[in-house]
Amino acid sequence: MRQSNAIAEEIRVLMKRDSTHRRNIEGKDSEWILGDYGDIVLHIFTEETRELYDLERLWADATKVDWQSHNADKADSV
Repeated sequence: MRQSNAIAEEIRVLMKRDSTHRRNIEGKDSEWILGDYGDIVLHIFTEETRELYDLERLWADATKVDWQSHNADKADSV
């Protein structure tokens, strides 16, 4: 679970750099961490929990979005 928390924290830092702030976090120190970033909802699972809930199957018919950081273009131009 420490690895999941480290991943959640690193994503929080990267999103903040991109001016996207986390509104809420649920499940810290559990097998499923959910981060609410407004238009983006982040799920961090242990492998066992991911297999159990299989969210990819539940959302298989959803529209896929190719998301890039707003800062990606800035980093390329430096």
